[in-house]
Amino acid sequence: MDADEQEIINFLKQWPKQFTSGREICRRAGGKWRAREDPYWCTEPLLRLVEKKLVEVDGGGHFRLAQKEKKQKETRWISPQLKKILEEYGQTFDDLEADDAEDAST
Repeated sequence: MDADEQEIINFLKQWPKQFTSGREICRRAGGKWRAREDPYWCTEPLLRLVEKKLVEVDGGGHFRLAQKEKKQKETRWISPQLKKILEEYGQTFDDLEADDAEDAST
């Protein structure tokens, strides 16, 4: 990662969940004087960051840091014997989800 890409990453870390326009990134990440000399300096580094999947882009052309994917919780049975008994009787519970609100109210 070169210095321009690092400047952009450091700027986007300030607002990790908010999309920011490329023009705003060019103006604020490199400073006022750099933006005046070359207002489109960050276009190529932004595209490289998108290719590396470090930055996401939305439909309007705004950028943000890539969000980490949430891991799916693995379903566990109370015991292997209970799972075996339920499968023998044809019971399936694939479409059910745990209801945390019910536990909280009691």
